[in-house]
Amino acid sequence: MLPVLTLFTAPKPFTNPHIALIQRNALKSWQALGESVEIVLIGSEEGIAGAAAEFGFRHLPDVPVNSLGTPLISGIFKLGREANKSPLLAYVNTDIILFPNFLEVAQQVAAKLPKFLLVGQRWDLEITEPLTFEGDWVEPLRRRTWRDGKLHERAGSDYFVFPRACFQHIPDFTVGRAGWDNWMIFKARQENWPVVDCTSDFDIIHQNHDYSHLPDGQPHYRLPETGENIRLAGGRRTIFDLNDASHRLVHGDIEAMPRDWKGKLREFQNRPMLKNNNFVLTQLLFSLFQPKRAWVEFWKNREMQKIMQPSQELTSK
Repeated sequence: MLPVLTLFTAPKPFTNPHIALIQRNALKSWQALGESVEIVLIGSEEGIAGAAAEFGFRHLPDVPVNSLGTPLISGIFKLGREANKSPLLAYVNTDIILFPNFLEVAQQVAAKLPKFLLVGQRWDLEITEPLTFEGDWVEPLRRRTWRDGKLHERAGSDYFVFPRACFQHIPDFTVGRAGWDNWMIFKARQENWPVVDCTSDFDIIHQNHDYSHLPDGQPHYRLPETGENIRLAGGRRTIFDLNDASHRLVHGDIEAMPRDWKGKLREFQNRPMLKNNNFVLTQLLFSLFQPKRAWVEFWKNREMQKIMQPSQELTSK
């Protein structure tokens, strides 16, 4: 049976006990989505092959990496796309727990739109124990999430759902670093595909964790590869977030995203870049309307250049 949706991901190594626990929780929740969803684990990090065998998921170890050994998003998406011929594709971070209506919502949108990108906010929740996803687990976990969790700010996204016709060409971003997820929203807007914020119609859980799995334990936005991601994306003007979604899903209905005056100003500022690929004019408008932020950004760019300078050249092997 041809799957309706291929869900692919690039897990972290299963060497850290807490990372291993939350990743196994996430994979169990994905398994509960049923046979219409094929799960593909991508990468050769320690523990991935064992997890794929345990859960009965497909494992594709040979992913392209940059000169630092970090897997490339372009390679991950290519492998996920080639795994089968499902009409829908989804990349999801491996610390994310999904509820069963994930596929249902994706199918609802696909029935109305030929091309789109689904994104949404996450709930941050502290989870330190193995979870089970059998029997009546949905409502108790949802109530726990609403009671003890915190709705994350509208920056970036932890999942991306889109039809096979979208995102056929992706720059060589590095996974697990900032910038590439923002580019996904920017690219969809630039291509005039509806970017649908699904926060209202389904919840996702991000299981909290530290940054010990990253070099020197630094947050991903401080790493040189983040600077390279931003460069490949086209610069800081492409750092879009959920506030830049064009639509939202509310009780199954797709409606235009409401804008306050700040949102309307940002839309006006970004219009030259989105409609005519005129990044220069968008940057000028940004500097004109937000001079303080432009000045701060200028110095951040200089600091990032210093961080990137001694690093190795980030080219794929």
